[in-house]
Amino acid sequence: MEQVQAILGKMSDIIWGPPLLILLVGTGIFLTFRLTFIQIRLLPYSLKQVFSRNHDKKADGDISQFQALMTAMAATVGVGNIVGVASAVATGGPGAIFWMWVAGLFGMATKYGEAILAVKYRVKDANGQMAGGPMYYLEHGLKQKWLGVLFAIFGAFAAFGIGNGTQSKAIADAMNSSFNVPFWVTGIALVIFGALVILGGIKSIGRVTAFFVPIMALFYFIAGAIIIILNFDLVPAAFGLIFSDAFSGQALAGGAIGTVIRFGVARGLFSNEAGLGSAPIAAAAAKTDMPGRQALISMTQVLFDTLIICSITGVTIVMSGQWNKGIDKGALTGEAFGTFLGGAGPIIVTIGLIFFASSTILGWSYYGEKCFQYLFPNPKAVFGYRVIFVLFIFVGATASLDVVWTLADVLNGLMAIPNLIGLLGLSGVIVMESKRFQAKIQEEKRLKTGLPVDSKSK
Repeated sequence: MEQVQAILGKMSDIIWGPPLLILLVGTGIFLTFRLTFIQIRLLPYSLKQVFSRNHDKKADGDISQFQALMTAMAATVGVGNIVGVASAVATGGPGAIFWMWVAGLFGMATKYGEAILAVKYRVKDANGQMAGGPMYYLEHGLKQKWLGVLFAIFGAFAAFGIGNGTQSKAIADAMNSSFNVPFWVTGIALVIFGALVILGGIKSIGRVTAFFVPIMALFYFIAGAIIIILNFDLVPAAFGLIFSDAFSGQALAGGAIGTVIRFGVARGLFSNEAGLGSAPIAAAAAKTDMPGRQALISMTQVLFDTLIICSITGVTIVMSGQWNKGIDKGALTGEAFGTFLGGAGPIIVTIGLIFFASSTILGWSYYGEKCFQYLFPNPKAVFGYRVIFVLFIFVGATASLDVVWTLADVLNGLMAIPNLIGLLGLSGVIVMESKRFQAKIQEEKRLKTGLPVDSKSK
């Protein structure tokens, strides 16, 4: 078993090495220029759409656009926002945060492209519900079903690791170390919670995440904002160190700027999952009249996840000065918050981690289910997948399965390869749909102002 673990570890290092990171960021840069920086140009409109209640409720889809966004947010806002960011800063130095921001900025274009293809090529399953994501746009858009099958295989199994076992284990560890709760008790509680939500399908998941995710994100954001506001005198120096270290790497032991960039980009992408192909599966379930509308909403996920929540973690760690004291990466964020909030700091971080990880389990249960459904469309088989997924939560919380987690990490990285092929191969479709929706935006503006509608925009 140790040999298997060693082999998988090397595979993970290779898959998540510079070539994949360059391809992930490179795809984001490519789409950013093809779409003429749409993530900046239309960001105000995107945010307005996120919080608007004027969406077409009669449009095709299973859940509201906001619920689809929150389901995707639930899946991405997890352990990576707390432990992952701490690991990036501790290993890569404060400059890693800057490169995390860069990855997030270009990742917004990637996320936009994924969502627009997911909605355009989605289909209705045997139950009349929407099914979409990379497997469908690879089959129906790129006409390469074998790539869709590969993605679905990787996704169905990876969900048990990144979206299940690692999250339940993190919760169980946090509950045990902070509140002395036995692992099996946490495991049972998580299974009950998971069964109540997951077995009800996407409509149940959508309702819970739409309520749950904004509260947990706001809770963590307010705690971090209080620290930053009350210690604002430390902010300029913290940002100065982040920017200077991003291009020098001198704050890192060894001073390797390549390491700073690698860890910043890797942790940013691990957190927001831009390019992995997971989030568009949720986007495809949204009630929306046009692919472009949901795509603009979906891209804000990266803004909330990486550029806001991850930044709270990273900036607080740098402000605390705890990042280079050899503190365990799992405890670093708690120690940083504790520097400013005393004993309440680690408790706040623990509560945040529990909420974040719990929500990730919900989001990834749907991702894994849809990948499995693509391979085995029988409704009974799909429900069986849900049951196994829920039961595995207990295994993750109570057992140490390093081989399983590493295998899932490998599969998670492999998901990105067929998805990125699809994004690059269908980039022309993304541009075409974007132009079509931007014409729709202009038409809506003319209708509001009472100006005549240009027939070419229809």
